[in-house]
This record gives sequence, C-alpha cells and structure tokens, in this order.
Amino acid sequence: MTHPPALIVAGPTASGKSALALAIAERLGGTIVNADSMQVYRELRVLTARPSPEDEARVPHVLYGVRLAAEAGNAAWWRVAALGAMASAHASGRLPILTGGTGMYFAALTQGLADVPDPGEDARAEARRLLTDLGPAKLRAGLAKVDPATAARIAANDSQRIARAWEVWRGTGMGLAAWQSRKLPPAPWRFFAVSLDPPREALRRAIATRFAAMVAAGAIAEVRALLAQNLDPALPAMRAHGVPELSAYLRGTMSLEEAGRRTELVTGQYTKRQATWFRHHSLANIADTEIFESRYADNAQYSERIERKILAFIQRQD
Repeated sequence: MTHPPALIVAGPTASGKSALALAIAERLGGTIVNADSMQVYRELRVLTARPSPEDEARVPHVLYGVRLAAEAGNAAWWRVAALGAMASAHASGRLPILTGGTGMYFAALTQGLADVPDPGEDARAEARRLLTDLGPAKLRAGLAKVDPATAARIAANDSQRIARAWEVWRGTGMGLAAWQSRKLPPAPWRFFAVSLDPPREALRRAIATRFAAMVAAGAIAEVRALLAQNLDPALPAMRAHGVPELSAYLRGTMSLEEAGRRTELVTGQYTKRQATWFRHHSLANIADTEIFESRYADNAQYSERIERKILAFIQRQD
C-alpha cells in the first residue's frame, strides 16, 4: 500500500521557511502543521514569530499556540499531535506541510522515536529541585551512578538533558538510554523535504533586525505577562530566545540594548546547531530533499521548478 505524501519545509530561525511554507500551501492546497517546539506555546506569539492572524486565515494552520507555557511540550507529545493533524489534512484532500526549526520533531516522524512513558510530576519536580540545589555537574555525577549509559551521552553542563534523564530514571525505574533502545517506527508517510540553508551572513542580517521588530510588536509586554504567572524557570517556554534576556531587562539587571545583543547572540548560535541537525540528522534519510542556499524572503528561489518537483512527488506511485 502506498503511503500518503507529506512535505517538510525546514530551516534555521529567520531563514524564511514560514513564508515559503505559506506560498506552497496556497499554490498546492496545503495545511501547515507547526514543527517548532516554541511556537506551540500560546503565550509566545511575538517572541517565537508565530504566523500572523492574517496568514493563518489564508490557509489552515494547526498546532500553533495549543499549549500553555505551564505545560512542557516534548517530541513524543508533538509526534502524536502531528500525526493526527496530518491524517485530518489528508482526509480533507489537503497536503500536510510540516514547517519549523526543531530538528528533533522532524526526526521523530522520519526516523521514529523512543516510546518513553511519562515519568510523572513528582519525578519532574525532584529533578528540577536537584538541578537547582546541586547544579548540573553534580546531578550528572549522581545520574552516572544509577544510569551510566545515559550519563555518558550528556555533557556536564547540559542541564535540560540531565534533568530529563534523572526524571525518567526516577519516574520509570529504567534509564533513558534503555528506553531509547525501544523505538517507535518511522511514521507511515512519504516525505519530501525542502530545506533552507542560507549563508551565515544572510542569517546574521535577518537576526539583527528580528529583535527590534519583536520589541516593537509587543515582546516586552508578552514577557511581562509570562513572568506574572510565576512559572518554573526550567520550563521550555521560559527558556525561549528573548525570554531570559527581556526578563532581566524587566528586573532592571540588564539594559534593553544588552538584552537585544544577547538574544541575537544565542539565536545565532542556535541557528548553527539547527543547520547541522538538518544536514546530518533529521533530514538525512529523506531521499527526496531540495536544498536552497539563500533566504526565500530575499529572492525568487521558490519557482515552478520546485513546484513541479513537489507535484511529481505527490503523484508518484511507489
């Protein structure tokens, strides 16, 4: 039986992938499925550059702003939600178009995902507390005693992964590495990928203008409202680019200029990691991949040529 087709539009932050996905969706009758781990949070429309209400009205958009910042999302939750959204789009005669910058989300579909049970809130709370009390290096040392296979894979300063590994061990009685050996299979879809891989200088220019535009659009008020919830600072939404920096600005410990400079720095560093993920991990096993080296927003790289390739892929019978 031939699997249904789905399109991936991937690329680092500020590469123009949302504009490209929208253009393709309009021309080919697609539903855009969010594959960005921060754009799922309802409170972070501005800082995560979620599609505008006007863009959302042009074609169907799903999985944007569907979780509260107090609820930590993850690749396992997203995989289930994305597969449901893709099936609904296909049933209505629309092409699922997954777009975002979270390589692990794409890999969860194209390569499969470890079926790790929910460790529970008690285990999560313990991991956060120990991380605060001990620091990442000491918590990792403790992890190495009970789950050496997982600890060996994690850097001593990677606090997020250390806490995640600890909570899984405490909540399930089995280490994360052991769970990851029990992998769900790749999703039963045929994937075509369009990957934007702009020159570093083009990304730097785009990132440099991004922060000022977000501040003008209400990013400070967005962070102020987020802080008013008194959420755990370890939650993913509280670590979104710009949130820690603007939080420091609102507390009076950092100037707005410095907040902008640091946000640009961490965003630039993140785009390097994203590009590596797309080249060597999340899209590596997709045979049908078209790579553009320039920003879609700066040129006319999206053309009849790529449209013909996508249409041929959709129509091809294996």
